Amino acid sequence: MSVSWWVWALLMLAIAAMLAVDLFLHRDNHVIGFREAAIWSGIWIAAGLLFGVTLWAWQGGDVAGTYFAGYLIEKALSIDNVFVFAMIFAYFGVPAAYQHKVLFWGVIGALVFRLAFIFVGAELLETFFWTAYLFGAFLIVTAYKMAFRHDEQTPPDRNPVVRLVRRLVPTEPVYHGDRFLTQVDGRRVATLLFVVLIAVETTDLIFAIDSVAAILAITTSTFIVWTANAFAILGLRSLYFCLAGLLRRFVHLHYGLAVLLAFAGIKLILSETPVGKLPIPVTLGVIVATIAVSIAWSLRSTSARAETRQPSQLP
Repeated sequence: MSVSWWVWALLMLAIAAMLAVDLFLHRDNHVIGFREAAIWSGIWIAAGLLFGVTLWAWQGGDVAGTYFAGYLIEKALSIDNVFVFAMIFAYFGVPAAYQHKVLFWGVIGALVFRLAFIFVGAELLETFFWTAYLFGAFLIVTAYKMAFRHDEQTPPDRNPVVRLVRRLVPTEPVYHGDRFLTQVDGRRVATLLFVVLIAVETTDLIFAIDSVAAILAITTSTFIVWTANAFAILGLRSLYFCLAGLLRRFVHLHYGLAVLLAFAGIKLILSETPVGKLPIPVTLGVIVATIAVSIAWSLRSTSARAETRQPSQLP
């Protein structure tokens, strides 16, 4: 799907406008409650769905179906981001009032970095057919790690980039309000909130490799891949505040995400064989069914555990 430069420009302006509105409404660094997060999640999801409907009217059902498949898989994978962001915030003891600001700038960084990944990945797949096998194998290996080594988490302060920043940039080990940089004894220093932002950005870069490769398994159209990523990421902050208190319920979700990554890897490999690309309805069906089953399995398991922990009541 080839798109004119002015369509790209219009889309970028629309996303910038939405981000500006979000920043303006949250300029006071208040604590985001569940109700506010749920409303904003609904707004971002509606924006993503409306864009898909617009694509349907503009380019037809096949293009719109491809977008929705990419959007769903990115939205599902973003839930795993939420797990890690919650761990980072808890590890560094980030005050709830400042978490939105970190996620806001983290989203902007994610949009920029993923755009670069998408163009490079799409160009490689279009130019060298064998990269489909490499990306497919990478997704399958990542799926295995997510399914069976999901609990192996590296402490955020051992992140190589975070350690490098602390070594190169004078850093205060405390928070100075919502500032990323501040003045101490006449010199400019980074605050602990800046270190948290670096941890969030580098973590998202790692997730970006998985998610971009997974969507490229569906289509190599840079416009579709980036818009699916963008609209899913725009709702990441609201999704975090909606799910932060419910993450303990999604105990089996990582198995579903692993299935989606493995499916994307196999789909990418098959695209360079006589089998060819799988139909979009099949892809959408697998994505929706996998997400639904893994969430239902998680909720049922945690509900059963809660019931067994309740003390028995005597008649």
